[in-house]
Amino acid sequence: MSVKADAVFVPLNVAVLTVSDTRTYETDTSGELLATRAVDMGHRLVARALLKDDLYKIRAQVANWIADEQVQVVLITGGTGFTGRDSTPEAVSCLLDKQIDGFGELFRALSILDIGTSTVQSRALAGLANGTLVCCLPGSTGACRTAWEGILVEQLDARHRPCNFVPHLKAAPLCGPRP
Repeated sequence: MSVKADAVFVPLNVAVLTVSDTRTYETDTSGELLATRAVDMGHRLVARALLKDDLYKIRAQVANWIADEQVQVVLITGGTGFTGRDSTPEAVSCLLDKQIDGFGELFRALSILDIGTSTVQSRALAGLANGTLVCCLPGSTGACRTAWEGILVEQLDARHRPCNFVPHLKAAPLCGPRP
């Protein structure tokens, strides 16, 4: 990671959504990993939810967080596969002002090292909506770890250069000064 010497860390307000028909908060290792990693890095976990894979419930929850001035980042795990119930990309994509094509491309490039050609079935995506970064990740804990370590840890850090997502996010009342 390249870090600008005079840049300061900016804590972000993060919401985590798990989409699953089978998990509970007690068994949600993927949502827990994302929440824990965000907090351990210095960010604030401002909301966490677990929903069944229902397009309209997912869309409503994400839309509420996008509209919430406190929430700057939404991390979603689950619902990105090919089964009939997987609907996270369809629920979220219409809410995005700009899709970040490179996110899904980079995620798949990183995950090929772990799962080989099965990565072509990943529909991971990200985008910006109302100054909120929204990232849709697969439901496996390994996939969430890959996304965190390979993309999010740097892109959610204002010190990372040559660029990161922090300057593109809305200023939340709980956050300190922007870089």
